[in-house]
Amino acid sequence: MFYNYNSILIIGTEKTGGLFDFDGTLPIIALQFVIFMFILNFILYTPLLDTIDERNLYIKKSLDEATSVLTKSNQLNVKYEAKISKARKAAKLDLLTYQKLYKDILEEKMKSSQLFIDKFLIETTENFENNKDNILTSFDNEIDSLSSQIMAKLLA
Repeated sequence: MFYNYNSILIIGTEKTGGLFDFDGTLPIIALQFVIFMFILNFILYTPLLDTIDERNLYIKKSLDEATSVLTKSNQLNVKYEAKISKARKAAKLDLLTYQKLYKDILEEKMKSSQLFIDKFLIETTENFENNKDNILTSFDNEIDSLSSQIMAKLLA
C-alpha cells in the first residue's frame, strides 16, 4: 500500500466539523435568515398587521359610536322620564280639578232636583188638601141632602 505523505498531511490538517462550525456557510445562512425575515415581514406580516390595526380602529370607532349612542339614549331617557313625570302630575291635577268640578255640578244638580221634588211634593200635597176639602164639602152636602131626604121620608 502506497500512501502519499502529502495526502495524509492534507487529511490530517483538514478541519473537523464540531458543534459550532463557523466556516462560510454560517454567514450565508444568517444572511438568508435576515432576507427571509424582511421578505416575510413585507409580504405577510405587514398586510396582516395593517388589517389587524384597521380592525382595531374599526372596533374602537364602533365602541365610541356605541358609547355615544348609549349616552344620548340615556340623556333622552332622562329627558322623557322628566316629561312623563310632569305630564302625569299635570294629568293628576287635571283629574282632581275635573273631579271637583263634576262633584260641584252634581251637587248643584242634586240641590236643584231636591228643590224641584220638594216643590212638587208641596204642590201635590196642597192639591190633595184642596181636593180633600172639596170632596169633604161635597160629601157634607150630599150627607145633608141625604139626611134631609131621609128625614123627609121618615116624617112623611
